[in-house]
Amino acid sequence: MEALVIHAPGDLRVEEVPTPSVGPQQLRVRVRAGGICGSDLHYFQHGGFGTVRISEPMVLGHEVAGTVEEVGPGAEAFALGQRIAISPSHPCGLCLYCQQGLQNHCLDMRYYGSAMRTPHVQGAFRQEIVVETYQAHRLADSVSDGEGAMAEPLSVALHAVRRAGPLLGKRVLVTGCGPIGALIVIAARRAGATQIVVTDMGAHPLRKALQVGADETLNVAEQPDGLARFTTDKGHFDVLFEASGNERALRGAFDALRPRGIIVQVGLGGEMKLPINTLVAKEFDLRGAFRFHEEFGIAVDLLNKSLVDVKPLISATMPYRDAGRAFALAADRSQAMKVLLSFN
Repeated sequence: MEALVIHAPGDLRVEEVPTPSVGPQQLRVRVRAGGICGSDLHYFQHGGFGTVRISEPMVLGHEVAGTVEEVGPGAEAFALGQRIAISPSHPCGLCLYCQQGLQNHCLDMRYYGSAMRTPHVQGAFRQEIVVETYQAHRLADSVSDGEGAMAEPLSVALHAVRRAGPLLGKRVLVTGCGPIGALIVIAARRAGATQIVVTDMGAHPLRKALQVGADETLNVAEQPDGLARFTTDKGHFDVLFEASGNERALRGAFDALRPRGIIVQVGLGGEMKLPINTLVAKEFDLRGAFRFHEEFGIAVDLLNKSLVDVKPLISATMPYRDAGRAFALAADRSQAMKVLLSFN
């Protein structure tokens, strides 16, 4: 079968790779759709992110959906032809954190398309993949393959919203409106937030934020002081979701966040300097949000029941053999939110 293999920055190739045999509690899946994530873009553009770098050829991709083509022994709960979304997460289940229910902090995590360990964990941008049954989540007939591939980033957003605690009746600010920021808007609204304001530096992502449920958007490139009206009486917002990974976005939101407000840092960027005196004086709670675990099943359930709509965020679907053009479009924030690859 063919797969998309990254060798070096800008060197993404379609190559033949083997399909493993199917073992107990496993499924062979024909991949139908895959979403290009920010981490895939970093591997393609820079060979990695932070201290993580490609040191050997690696199949990219971790946001995929497909169709069951072979059922291994003990996996008879699944049937040939069933459509599934695939969780890319392989926690060990045995370590300290897995035993505490913190599988996203697994000490021996294997996550599709990741160079964080060597040998690298090969990804899911391939025509066929063998998965464990616990990774497979059935898709309703009403959910497209592309929407199924969106279950993974939706899971990230759901985990971030869970980290914030109850949002019923809360006023929410989201800084940074890439795909994750927009999906946080969807998840926060579903969780009961009554006001959601979104900031970004691009007109296209802000238009998409309104389409998926934001009450108001602010283009901080055009209105650098756009949050000033939310700073009276020590601030307005109850919860901040920082999804850009940008220090200026985080610091700039502090004055608009009320005392004892909750900050959920979702975006990954470089190291940041924080105004600790403000954090102390206003008694902020600063929380991180990293990946997900059980939220993947919740994401698929929400999609299956039409309780969320991710379709406005799908910008284009392109053949995997045209990956170079697809990755270029995915990197253009003036045109694209989520670009999908088709493996049909």
